[in-house]
Amino acid sequence: MTGIAPGSGTAHGRPREAQTAVELDEEFDAVLSECLGDAVQATGAYAGVVYLRSPDRRSLVLAKVAGLALSLVDQWSRVSVNGALPAPEAFRTGRTVFLADDGDTMRRFPQLALGMPYAFASASAPVRAGAETFGVVCVMWPVSPGHGLPSSRRRGLRAAAKRLGTVLAERLQRGAGIEYDGPPTLTPLPTSAFPLIRVGLFDWNVATDEFDADDEMCLLFGVDPADFDRRPATLAARVVSGGGRAFRDAAHSAVETGRVLAWRLQVQGADGVRRPLEVWGRVADNDYGGRSRHLVGAVLDLGTGAAAAEAAERLPHGVFSLDPEGRITYANRNLEGLLGVRLDDVLGKTPWEAMPWLADPSYEDRYRAAMLSQQPGSFLARTPRDRWLAFALYPDPYGLTGKVVRVEAPPSAADRADQPDTEAGTFAEPESEVAPPRLGAIYHVLQMAGALTEAVSVDEVCQAVSDQILPAFGGQEIAIYIVRDKRFFLARQTGYREGFLDRFEGVPLDASLPGVEALTQGAPIFFESAAELAAAYPGIPIDEMCAWGFLPLIASDRPVGSCILGFDRRHVFTPEERSVLTALSGLIAQALERARLYDAEFTLARGLQHALLPHRLPSLPHLEVAARYLPGTQGMEIGGDWYDVIDTGRAVALVIGDVEGHSVAAAGTMGQLRSAVRAFATGGHGPDWVVRCTNQLLADLDSELFASCCYIELDPLTGVADVVRAGHPPPLMCGADRQARVVEVTGGTLLGVDRNAEYPVTRLSLEPGSVLALYTDGLVEDVGADIDLGIERMRAALSHTRDASVAELAHRMLRDAGRLNERADDVAVLLTRWTGTEPSTGPH
Repeated sequence: MTGIAPGSGTAHGRPREAQTAVELDEEFDAVLSECLGDAVQATGAYAGVVYLRSPDRRSLVLAKVAGLALSLVDQWSRVSVNGALPAPEAFRTGRTVFLADDGDTMRRFPQLALGMPYAFASASAPVRAGAETFGVVCVMWPVSPGHGLPSSRRRGLRAAAKRLGTVLAERLQRGAGIEYDGPPTLTPLPTSAFPLIRVGLFDWNVATDEFDADDEMCLLFGVDPADFDRRPATLAARVVSGGGRAFRDAAHSAVETGRVLAWRLQVQGADGVRRPLEVWGRVADNDYGGRSRHLVGAVLDLGTGAAAAEAAERLPHGVFSLDPEGRITYANRNLEGLLGVRLDDVLGKTPWEAMPWLADPSYEDRYRAAMLSQQPGSFLARTPRDRWLAFALYPDPYGLTGKVVRVEAPPSAADRADQPDTEAGTFAEPESEVAPPRLGAIYHVLQMAGALTEAVSVDEVCQAVSDQILPAFGGQEIAIYIVRDKRFFLARQTGYREGFLDRFEGVPLDASLPGVEALTQGAPIFFESAAELAAAYPGIPIDEMCAWGFLPLIASDRPVGSCILGFDRRHVFTPEERSVLTALSGLIAQALERARLYDAEFTLARGLQHALLPHRLPSLPHLEVAARYLPGTQGMEIGGDWYDVIDTGRAVALVIGDVEGHSVAAAGTMGQLRSAVRAFATGGHGPDWVVRCTNQLLADLDSELFASCCYIELDPLTGVADVVRAGHPPPLMCGADRQARVVEVTGGTLLGVDRNAEYPVTRLSLEPGSVLALYTDGLVEDVGADIDLGIERMRAALSHTRDASVAELAHRMLRDAGRLNERADDVAVLLTRWTGTEPSTGPH
């Protein structure tokens, strides 16, 4: 295991510039193993892992694995702390994440389900001490429909994670490393008690018939060691079968020829139980280097193991056993004929390595499914001899037992007889084989595809790429360049020192640089050391990195840009890694091209929307007015929120509205309604007439869109306000006592629903200094929460604002609603203070 040298921790949450990985001490390894074992045992799980944070704190690195083969979790060896996965979420939130089954996983973490589409339950608990989080402990257990993890086992998991957090905190205080950047290591789980193999030793002088046996051998033969008289006949009396003259002849032959004696006996012990024993012996050398007449060796009691192997050999079908890594550890003789292989050629190999026709990833996936779900599985396969075989798999945390039987061809096989059969696996000569992609590689492609589907803008695409690629491949730097006007411009970078990339900004497409040439030549360029890069591009500036990958970003034969990866140590790019990075570069290019079009269209739509809103508010006597509009930060489309302040000649109209939906059509309808309300308001009619006519107009437009609206006609001389509401949230009013309240206004239906709808008027009388607040529902609505809670939050924000201007109040309302940075919807607020006879300070 490798980690961080003592004293190279972080200060104030920021990683130091240089951190060196060193061998972790045995104490740390033992602590991780013990706590992981406790967590697995406490939850009744069959497997578990420990993640520790990386030195740069961008990733969680897999440090310990128990109950699973490393090959089953290699695609999860490094995950981004910002990833949409259970372990990163537990790390970020400090809360334990429970997933009851594969359906729960799909709903909450679809990216995990893409990489591990198997049925298992899991729990991920943060490893923390105080306010600091060091990593995550994750455990897995078989799905049990209708049964969750009992509270006692949840407490056990949390206790194990807490205990590990306490130990790591103590190490940190001593200046020892607690961060990790090495490969995962295995921790064995306790096994069930198996009968031990018993071994007895002997020395037999065949010439004199003197027989020396240790105590264990005497006990194996059912003889009390204290009573043994050193005569072979005493032991032979216990032999039920396999002894007698045939055994003595074999022993003499071994002495004469020097061959090894191998014999099987069956003895009956003092307890009356018969047991098979194996005898192994060889001739001992004499003092002069020649052969003596002594036969020395051992007697083995294999317990039930030998009997089990004999039983498997008698079965009419094939039986095999795989270790947790998928390697064949046992196979009976019948399997040899069924598979058409020599057993000596397949032992120690995985089935898909030993037999080319099983090299399809789908077969390996069945093994992975069985091991990760701990549920039996099966599949059909066709051999090169055109035999159809049924494989049944029976897993446990220590390996897998398989059964193979010959079956009739499935009905659909005849239809494919003349077609290449990739599912069944046709035979290919070794020199013509093409290695199928491993599932870890497929996972990275699926993971990136899943992340990019959620990114819509160029910035979001670049952020997703950075979050996915660096943790997945262990890189420290990434730079994404986009081509514009036949020049390279930086879109995003992570890890580079300030100013290093400035010299490359705006370089032309004929520049002699690896990032440019990778794009113009349409092929990735890899350098596994700084010497290779310097030799290929003499004089090129080189930062602290030691290896690089330059990936061309090309979509539909159009150059989009380049993605540059940097590694802080020498990095060997395997053929699989190069293939995966090349595939990912295609996904990135397509996402960037799509995002660039979106950004251009979105900028145009936003410009249209802003053009339809007031550029400035009028300056009116006895009134202070301020408005704020903020577009949504999530999603691809624009909204239809609007506001207006209209001097009608006899009063002032305060208007706010919201057209349903988020689209250019909604923004266009918003512009039509704003123009209509302004025209109706200046016609000399009352507010109910204005809203009624606007409703009729929207119904006549046949736009299939509805809108809400709140219209207030305020007399600035008297402070009298007439309010009409059409399906819109009620206004707020803060009086001279600085206590805000919700204005109870009788409302009408949404605009556009009923052409003949009526809209009643509610009259208010304002005190000097009173503030009226109008807002759209984006300010008060939250997913899963009652809108009344949002309105109450705004009422509280408006209260106790004695000295604040209306502009400050608008900002405070947006801030208290949490809408300044992230907004799922557009937000508009319009605030008006009636000053009475005091002079106005104008619009804000």
